[in-house]
Parts: sequence; structure tokens; C-alpha cells
Amino acid sequence: MTAYDFTVTTQDGREVSLADYRGKVLLIVNTATGCGFTPQYEELQALYEAFGQKGFEILDFPCNQFGDQAPGSNEEIHTFCTGRFGITFPQFAKVDVIGDKAIPLYRWLSENTTFEGFGKSPMALIMGGVVRKMDKDYKNNGAIKWNFTKFLIDREGKIVARFEPTGMKKLKSKIEEVL
Repeated sequence: MTAYDFTVTTQDGREVSLADYRGKVLLIVNTATGCGFTPQYEELQALYEAFGQKGFEILDFPCNQFGDQAPGSNEEIHTFCTGRFGITFPQFAKVDVIGDKAIPLYRWLSENTTFEGFGKSPMALIMGGVVRKMDKDYKNNGAIKWNFTKFLIDREGKIVARFEPTGMKKLKSKIEEVL
């Protein structure tokens, strides 16, 4: 199975096959507009501008499951992201990424990756405490832990790497490597 086996819904309600992105390097990310990590939209847009012409796409999936931090409609979220951060990469409909209602794409991503920690920064320590309250065994499963978890997919649709919300530093070099 690869990322190309999944169909997702655009923010305006159309069904799209991820096979439409065949041959591109993808960064799949679950986002939220009211999260402490929301400023990562600026960094994501910079990556998109730097690598978009080289076959790189960011696929943005808003999610309201972590702290109710994406409460708006698809249109409100899109307007916020384009207006505040100037994003130009594809944004899809709001989805669930954990639990019984998680979309199949995110079930596949979670089942085929492992959580490798939040790192050692002060924010990483805070995240560990927050997530532990929701999932005492969070260190030992692949479930998405929070907003802005990122999955890098190679040109063949295979998962290459997972980046937790606190892991932006290694992302650029890994994208360059995969491109």
C-alpha cells in the first residue's frame, strides 16, 4: 500500500485521489489555526516556495481533535490560512486523524510509523506532559499526538519519515535528500 491508494476530500468538498500526486514528494500535515504551532504555516510556505518547482507538495489537513484548535468551517480555516500566512499549497477538508473516525489515510500513516519523541527542547517537555494526559502510553504507539505532525512521502508514495510538531529543524534537509 502507498499514499496513492487513498482518496481525500478538498476543502471545497471534491474527492481527490492522491494518485494525482504520483511522482511528487509529499509532506502530509495535520494542522490547526489556533495552536501554538500555527506559526509553522510560515515555515511550511517557505518550504513550498523553495521546493515546489522541484516536485514537492504539501497536503494540509486541518484537524480539530487536539484542544479544539481548529473550530472553524473549511472555508473559515482556508481564509485564515491564506490571509494570515499566505499559504498556496493544497488544503483539504477538516478531518479526524485519530480514533474511530480517523480517515483511512491517517490510519495508514499512524499504523506504519512510530513515535520517536518530541525532542529535548522546553516545548518538547511541555508536549510530553500535555499528551500524557490524553494517552498514558503515548510513547509506545504510532497515533498522532498533536497538531502539525508531518509525514514525508517519497515519489513512489512510500512513507520516508515522520516529524512531530516540535521537529522542524531536520525537515528541510530530509526534504532535500528525498527530492
